[in-house]
Amino acid sequence: MAPKQKAPVYVLGVGMTKFIKPRGKVDYTELGYEAGIKALLDAQINYDDVEQGIACFCYGDSTCGQRVFYQFGMTQIPIVNVNNNCSTGSTGLAMARTLIAAGANDCIMVVGWEKMAPGSLGSHWNDRESPLGTTYMMMAKTRGVTKAPGAAQMFGNAGREYMEKFGAKAEDFAEIARINHAHSVNNPYSQFQDVYTRDEILASPKIHEPLTKLQCCPTSDGGAAAVLVSQAFLDARPHLKEQAILIAGQALTTDAPSLFSKSAIDLVGREMTQKAASIALSEAGVTPDDCAVCELHDCFSANEMCLIDALGLSEPGKAHELVRAGGITYGGKVVVNPSGGLISKGHPLGATGIAQCAELVWHLRGWANNRAVPKTKYALQHNLGLGGAAVVTVYKRADGQEAKVISSEEVGKKNGLGYNPAVEARGFTDEQAKKVRSKEKRSEWALNKTFAAMQKAGANI
Repeated sequence: MAPKQKAPVYVLGVGMTKFIKPRGKVDYTELGYEAGIKALLDAQINYDDVEQGIACFCYGDSTCGQRVFYQFGMTQIPIVNVNNNCSTGSTGLAMARTLIAAGANDCIMVVGWEKMAPGSLGSHWNDRESPLGTTYMMMAKTRGVTKAPGAAQMFGNAGREYMEKFGAKAEDFAEIARINHAHSVNNPYSQFQDVYTRDEILASPKIHEPLTKLQCCPTSDGGAAAVLVSQAFLDARPHLKEQAILIAGQALTTDAPSLFSKSAIDLVGREMTQKAASIALSEAGVTPDDCAVCELHDCFSANEMCLIDALGLSEPGKAHELVRAGGITYGGKVVVNPSGGLISKGHPLGATGIAQCAELVWHLRGWANNRAVPKTKYALQHNLGLGGAAVVTVYKRADGQEAKVISSEEVGKKNGLGYNPAVEARGFTDEQAKKVRSKEKRSEWALNKTFAAMQKAGANI
């Protein structure tokens, strides 16, 4: 069944923090606040214009969203807290788009963040069934279990299966990581900006065959935000149409019975990715070949290999051949993860999908001038959460034209900030924050850093 045509929904503003190592130095309230203020500044609106808030995070108490959003204003709008594993941020975007397209709201702000513990991911709920319990049981039955982190085993096993079925080699997975690390040099928000040779990546510590350490995403702290608006909202502000990016197609899907087919590739969400891509591309009226740039959920290089295939960026079983031919970087068929991807940019779970959105918005505006992809007219986003959820989104310029590179000086004049946020990661001033926070329903009390203050006072919290 063809997807129903939705009313136009645009990304009007985006903002993000630099992604950093999880050392506990920056609290989630600060991460969400910085990202949100930047998105409001970028959208050139005030928080009083926002009709609903969607908060995206995986680790934290149930109403962390209210704690973050109250800093912008206490306007009594609905605030929803979302947790959909690694696709949490994109799920929030999909929810906002659905609400606006249905006519429920004209302006929704989505803010995602994560304050993570160092090391590999683990469960915080060991007294009940894990949502991934049956998935791990299937992995144990088909491939066995090692001492490596669970996610690395699952995606590594998918990479092994791709090698067995289609002839990919360890060097192909290392090449994917090499490209992502090389791309990250031009992204000021990236957690890591180091360049490695393919041999250095292969020689880094083994995690789970074929994966080495430099082919695995790190845990990260960070935040990202986006402001989504309706056609009516945009029409009332014609001076902002040049920066608005249309969500031309989008789908949020979950697993099919093939999850338990005994295929390691199926076990990491191949079919839900294929389904989401089919729906989103069909709604946008494009094919994968029309998308010059793609932000793809590369938590591991093996995952990127399997998803290049599942998204239709390569012929089935030929993703490794595309990689070998230089087809996923500049000068190739499609530029995958110009941001550096999760492997190098970092992966604060709740922020990841929104950060992908920000990257693609900057490309389509022509602002990402240090990493611009020629002839960009459509951009493809993929975000995956085991458990499961896959979100695929197609973006395009509102005018339907190819993106033209704009100088940072011109961007600084257009946005009134005096600099280009796509190529320079700055903070914000108190005056800028006051400009976009609620005019009448703000509370300075909401900005208090209570945890640090109470700790310093020796309170038992």
